[in-house]
Order: sequence, then structure tokens, then C-alpha cells
Amino acid sequence: MYNLFINTGKELGHINPEIQGHFSEHLGRCIYEGVYVGENSDIPNTNGMRNDVVEALKEMKIPVLRWPGGCFADEYHWKDGIGPKESRKKMVNTNWGGVTEDNSFGTHEFMELAEQLGCKTYVNGNVGSGTVREMSEWVEYMTFDGVSPMADLRRANGREKPWTVDYFAVGNETWGCGGNMVPEYYANLYKHYQSFVKQYNPDKKIKKLAVGPTDKDYNWTETMLHECFRQQGSFPQNFGYMDGLTLHYYTIPYDWDHKGSATKFSDKEWYMTLAKTFAMEEFIEKHSAIMDRYDPDCRIGLMVDEWGTWYDVEEGTNPGFLYQQNTIRDALIACINLNIFNKHCKRVKMANIAQLVNVLQAVILTEGDKMVKTPTYYAFKMFSCHQDGELLESSLNSTKIGLEDEYMVPNLHESVSKGKDGKIHITLGNLSCTDAYDVASTLMGADIKSVKATVLAGKMDDHNTFDQPDVVFEKAFDDISFEGDKISFKIPASSIMHVEVGI
Repeated sequence: MYNLFINTGKELGHINPEIQGHFSEHLGRCIYEGVYVGENSDIPNTNGMRNDVVEALKEMKIPVLRWPGGCFADEYHWKDGIGPKESRKKMVNTNWGGVTEDNSFGTHEFMELAEQLGCKTYVNGNVGSGTVREMSEWVEYMTFDGVSPMADLRRANGREKPWTVDYFAVGNETWGCGGNMVPEYYANLYKHYQSFVKQYNPDKKIKKLAVGPTDKDYNWTETMLHECFRQQGSFPQNFGYMDGLTLHYYTIPYDWDHKGSATKFSDKEWYMTLAKTFAMEEFIEKHSAIMDRYDPDCRIGLMVDEWGTWYDVEEGTNPGFLYQQNTIRDALIACINLNIFNKHCKRVKMANIAQLVNVLQAVILTEGDKMVKTPTYYAFKMFSCHQDGELLESSLNSTKIGLEDEYMVPNLHESVSKGKDGKIHITLGNLSCTDAYDVASTLMGADIKSVKATVLAGKMDDHNTFDQPDVVFEKAFDDISFEGDKISFKIPASSIMHVEVGI
């Protein structure tokens, strides 16, 4: 029997909905064929956006979407993607497959998509090959409501009122594909560029994000915070110039040259992949410790705006398109990460899984007019219960499992929150690919009035295909009981459970 203790009277922090954010890059079939098919497509669409994909994402409660990249952001020039589509410039997507990008999906189309989804917007600016003026004019084009060259150009292109840009990142992976910079150089460049990301609407402040580290590059974080926290007397100038610092980490079973298969793997590879996912917690804790020295009140968010699994591409697909399948293993990896983000919600203010459709750990796959929801989709749907909730203190007497000492993981992994409606939400992952476990949960200080549960379960390599789209899906779970302040159930092997408790 494994015991989960929940202190219903101890709230540890607010869980931003943006922790369950997503990422859409001009990469492979993420944008084109994924979310956008054009107004003249035979696939049902609204202003070019696929109706089936939009409805599925709304059902999942997508809170924020990042665009246009990724590496693509630093070769993207926004003026190429506005105006009549027949006259938009074409370019070569040098990062992803060397294909032609016709720019038919640009600023207006992204904002249309965000409006249909009802989600916040996260726009990534071009530092690697763009100018300060270009970035400044883009912000003016999108957000200024007065008379100006860029606001007038927006109106001429059919949009009278400005949009809301919730987050704006100054560059992407400037330590790599975004310019191969050292942190001292980028820190000064960031301060320069962000000065011209103007706040045209004080009631809708743009949150400015600086490029942060990849996984364990702690020197990058230290340098960024040191260089951007120049004190002027006792008053920090613009509080470090930033609202967030990004972090990237991908779960790769082996290495960059041989990543492993998305669907054909052994028990050993199951535990190896899960174990590597837990490195996320170490990275968050150590980067947060550096940030705490400069920003003890956590006013600057750690934004994990690229995360997820990265495997070898599916056989027969363009290697530059990063198309991979998605199994129960991926759902558990999403569960681990989302639980970690919840538990570090005081510092982690946003996270964006890579990527939305047809790329890496996608929540949706499409093929022509067909659409399939992946196991990761259902994991996100189950975790949506935590959005805007308050993290509750919880503890679980898990045990280590695995096949090798190097790749041991806890058998169970949880996070718990209290929603605005007063209900308690438990998300619990069983990381064993073979064993079910009896669980007894005690809600200290509560008298339980109702319990409702769902489960996502299957064999470790189960996945959904266009021919069999419902192999893995969220189901009602009825074999659960409660009495007083205790709940009892058995969680199946390789599964995620969401337990909603009325008190």
C-alpha cells in the first residue's frame, strides 16, 4: 500500500495556466497541414484554420501558444508574412528540411488562430538575423492603436484594432541556432533590443522574455542575471529588464546521433527515458537557486518554453520535419514534467511543449482530412484541472523501480491543487510498465463528500493511429472508494489518474 498525504490547509503557490502552454513553429507539418490549410481547402476550416484541430485544442484548454519558432524565428522577417498572400515573399526554411516557406501563415493568421483558440499569445522576435528597428516595428504593428506608419499598415492589411501580445521573446537559443553567442554578448544585446519593445497599451503589458539556458548551462543563467540586474542606487532599473528567462530541455533516450525509436523500445528504454525526464527537476531547482539570489520574490519567471521527447523520425518521413509517433510512454513523460512544473510553480510561470501538431511530442497528428489525438493530448486534458489552481502540500511514499541503478525512477509521481471551486485535484502517474499499486490517500483537514476519477492507461507502447485512433484515451475510473478523509484505489500499470475530490 502506498500512502499519499495531502495537506488541504497549506497552499504553496499559484499554478499559472501557461504552465500547460504549447509551441508552434514553421517546422515540418506543424503549421501547414497541421493547424492551417488555407481558406480554399476542402478540409473544413474557418479562415484557413482546421476546425477539427481548433476544436480539439479548445477542448484541451490550451492556455498560450508560442510562434513562429524556435530556430525559424531567427530567420523570420515579419513583413514577408503580411499583405496579399499572392505577393508575399517566398523563402527557404534553412533550419527545417530546406523547403520553401511561402509565408501564407503570418502575423494576421497567427492572431486569428489565437483568437479562435481563446488563448494567450507568445511571439518570438528575430535577433539572429533581424534588426532592432524590425523588432520594434513589429511590436508597433501588432499593438499600437494610434496613428503611426506601422499601425496604418496594419489597418491597410485589414485589421483595424491592435491585438494583444501577452509574451514577447527577444531571440531564441542565442547560444546555438539563434546566433552562437556567449552570454555576456547576448545580455547586452538583450538589453538593447528589449528597450525598443514598447508598451503601447499600459493596460495590456507585454511580458518580455530573455533567452535563458539549455539544460545545465548554469553560467548562462548567472551571467544573464548579473548583467541585467544593474542597480541604480537602491532601485533596480526596470527590474532586470525582463519578466522571464527561458529554459530548454528535451528528453532523449540515447544521444543526438541516435535518439531511439518512438514506438519500438524495451523495458530498459522505458525506464531510461523516464529517468532522463527527471533531470528537468534538477535543472529547474539549480537555475531557480541562481535566480533566487537576484530575485528572491520570484518576479521573474522561469519559462520552460521548449520541452518534450525527441526520437528518431518515423521511417519514410523527411528527417527535417521531426515527425514522430506518441505512446503511453510519452503521456507519462508529460505527466512527470507537468507535475514538476506544478511543484515549482512559484518560479515556473510558463512552459511550452514542443510541438503542437505533427512535430516531436505533438498532442495532435494529421494526415489529409484525418486527425488523431495522441496519448500526450489526453495527459494535457487531464492536467487542465490544475489551471489557475493553488498548489497544495503533498507527500507520497514511493519506491524506486527500474532495471539498472543508473535509470531508477519513483514508481508513483503526483501533484495536487485546489481549484477556485474548492475541489481538490490529484494527478498521479504510475511509472511502472508492469505493476499496478494500491494507493491510500489521506486529505488532512478535510471531510470528503464526493470523488470522481478518470484514467489514461495501456501497454507501454500503445499509441493511436489514423486507422486505430482510439487505442489510448481517457476513461472513467469507478473502482475507487472513500470514507472520512481517506480515498482508496488501485492505479493500473503505465497510467495517469486524475482524481477530483469534493470536500
